[in-house]
Amino acid sequence: MTQFIIDPAQVEQHNANQRGALQADYDALGDMLSRRGVDIEALTAKAQTFAVAVPSWGVGTGGTRFARFPGVGEPRDVTEKLEDCAVIHQLTRATPTVSLHFPWDKPADPRALRQQADALGLGFDAVNSNTFQDQASQAHTYKFGSLTATSQAAREQAVAHNIDCIELGKVLGSKGLTVWVGDGANFPGQSNLRGALERYIDSAKGIYAALPADWLMYIEHKLFEPAFYCSVIADWGTSFAVAQQLGDKAKCLVDLGHHAPNTNIEMIVARLAQFGKLGGFHFNDSKYGDDDLDSGSIDPFQLFLVFNELADAALRNPAFSPAYMLDQSHNVTDPIESLMSSAVEVQRAFVQAALVDRTALAGFQEGNDALQAAQTLKRAFRTDVSPILAMARLRAGGAIDPVAAYRASGYRDAVAVKRPPKAGASGSGIV
Repeated sequence: MTQFIIDPAQVEQHNANQRGALQADYDALGDMLSRRGVDIEALTAKAQTFAVAVPSWGVGTGGTRFARFPGVGEPRDVTEKLEDCAVIHQLTRATPTVSLHFPWDKPADPRALRQQADALGLGFDAVNSNTFQDQASQAHTYKFGSLTATSQAAREQAVAHNIDCIELGKVLGSKGLTVWVGDGANFPGQSNLRGALERYIDSAKGIYAALPADWLMYIEHKLFEPAFYCSVIADWGTSFAVAQQLGDKAKCLVDLGHHAPNTNIEMIVARLAQFGKLGGFHFNDSKYGDDDLDSGSIDPFQLFLVFNELADAALRNPAFSPAYMLDQSHNVTDPIESLMSSAVEVQRAFVQAALVDRTALAGFQEGNDALQAAQTLKRAFRTDVSPILAMARLRAGGAIDPVAAYRASGYRDAVAVKRPPKAGASGSGIV
């Protein structure tokens, strides 16, 4: 029996007040879609299959290089983070797994943590290693690199930490390890560019060898920060080359904020999918760089175009199943509200991509009709599928309007009493 954090009776009361309006909107959308030959019930069923992981660090207030302003009722440890994640899934019914970050989330008793997650109806997504900052107990610094450090001792320490993450993940029921490093250089000549990548590959081979047979290793690239002259794993091409070197269990992870402005991310998605190396995503949005803004808040059309490529890849290969996770930093909003809203926006793009008339699109592409091909995509993107998303939540036991239901529950005020304010960083989601 799942333990619900918010009283289900409160959620039901919220839904009762909105059920009639939702049904009217759903019926109207169904009539419109039927004229296109689209079955709204099939789309709603598809929406219910969507799932995106929540990052444990995302439920804490983020920050910048300049300051961090603690939020009200922030979780103080991983057990309280799981409680907040359970609220998000209870109301959205789209976030059944949590991605942990070690050592930020290292539990005293991993088995007890897994039992807590089971009781809350949650599972664990890929675990994340942290070699981009020094920990109080470590012997060797990562100031000048971790997996690529010129110090062999530092490299061995970083490899050992990643293997520790795998061992923790096995107890928790995870099936993947995400590796992101901040290694690089801030000055020309500071690092031998080829040598740094050679050291990364050598270190990564040690991690890869420790993977269980049914695990994946996700290699995450990032254009810049904290290395502002050059990053060792700076782009999808380098990530792809490393994954090829390592083997079939190594895949590339795409964070939407880790590219230069105006990069054609959907083309990267298509290329990686074509060659079998697209492992998953960290969803967020950006205006300038790695802003870690709420998904869909700046460029929802780009998010839709990414899912358009994913839908195409799934048609070509029914076994195609990349991992989805939100990766955001919430500095001025309630993190739970932002994560719920973002989960809905990513799910929206997933459903909109399913609306694309693939036959018509292929015909326009074959006939070189650029305008009509573009309009075919725009027609799907412009369709407001909100009633479908709300109906999917309602049928799964979630909230028609997650943010409104959350606010009405008084959850944040209640946990503020139990969780005194804390200073310092809880993880700003820069990975």
